[in-house]
Amino acid sequence: MNKIWLVIKREYLTRVRNRTFILSTILLPLFFIGFIFASAYFSISSHEKQKIAVADSNGIFKNGFESDDLVTYEFPADVNAGNFKEKGYSAFLKIPENYGSSADSISLISTKQLGIETEDKIKDQIDQAIKNQAFLKNNIDKKLLDSINKINDESSYQFRTVVKQGNKTEKSNSALSYGIGYGSGFLIYMTLFIYGAAVMRGVMEEKMNRIAEVIISSVKPFQLMMGKIIGIAAVGITQLLIWILLIIVLSSISTSFFASDALQHAQAVNSSIGAAGQSSAALNFMNAKSTFLSANWGLIIPCFLFYFVAGYLFYASLFAAVGSVVNEDPQEAQSLMLPITMPIILSFVIMTTAVGKPDSPIAVWASIIPFSSPIVMMGRIPSGNVPAWQIIVSMLSLIAGFILTTMLAGKIYRTGILLYGKKVTFKEMGKWLFRKA
Repeated sequence: MNKIWLVIKREYLTRVRNRTFILSTILLPLFFIGFIFASAYFSISSHEKQKIAVADSNGIFKNGFESDDLVTYEFPADVNAGNFKEKGYSAFLKIPENYGSSADSISLISTKQLGIETEDKIKDQIDQAIKNQAFLKNNIDKKLLDSINKINDESSYQFRTVVKQGNKTEKSNSALSYGIGYGSGFLIYMTLFIYGAAVMRGVMEEKMNRIAEVIISSVKPFQLMMGKIIGIAAVGITQLLIWILLIIVLSSISTSFFASDALQHAQAVNSSIGAAGQSSAALNFMNAKSTFLSANWGLIIPCFLFYFVAGYLFYASLFAAVGSVVNEDPQEAQSLMLPITMPIILSFVIMTTAVGKPDSPIAVWASIIPFSSPIVMMGRIPSGNVPAWQIIVSMLSLIAGFILTTMLAGKIYRTGILLYGKKVTFKEMGKWLFRKA
């Protein structure tokens, strides 16, 4: 055990002190946080206020258009399609007398693209004005019509989803569960590839540099393999914890900077539906953090850590076995990696379905089988619909699978690490599994 610890210590310190590890650990979360908040900030700040000149041949739209913080409507008599820009307008909206006929159309003329959001807001104003005119023609009182238009769907009622299991009732949020499940499964999926490949490359480098020959003179091949696997796992956990800490700190700082602009934008977008809509938009934004915290993190975090570590250990031993038999030919490594990478890719495909349908038979079985359980189970757990017995069976089967794959990989590693200049086939590797020590 002491020799395994020495290998773990060597693998961990060698990689943690590496400049690439330090830069990637610090810069990657900074890049993602910066990218997300920069995109959100520029999305908010780039909303240029548009001033639209309207030519209404019928005179029925003047009282039907409502200006807001993003789009202002004016009905000047001396503005046309040729001089609207000189008059200080962003665009010219021409509404012909027979706007309902197929021969003529309502035209929005501008010197540049106004953007999808602005065009949609103008279309909505036109639709609402035409509906209001139709209501008035049918003798519907204007005061009654105005009171109806001020009703916002989200402010006129409250909607919630509740999951009831026996005597236990919990509030449900499908979008939040989907996001957490997909994000967790994707993170484990990337981890298996990144750190599994790191194990394989480390074994290949030691073999090619003949360092392994020196090391195994005092350490058994199995001890060397386990020390390398656990050491690189410790590096991955260290990097993950640093990322989580940095993301929490940077998110807190960025949120305080971002919140006021987001609230103003939310109110501006909803200004056309009245004060109730404004307060609803602001309330929704302020409750976003509360909704995020409403997830069952007491179950999600421990399960994520278990499947993160156990899933890595399960596949890392297989990657180490492949690395021990590969020589300098990269194509040889790719062909031997295929049986390992295919279950990982298939697990990710199943996970994309499991996050939306966590109770489907394929999701249940894939979350129990060790080859796919680390990714698929983390896609199911945030939904809150996974029975405890399935989680327990999944964990036990993954532990048993790790023990089995480690024993088998150890036999391949023991022979392959000292084998040079020969291309190894799967048939030959199968013979090593049954060879006595």
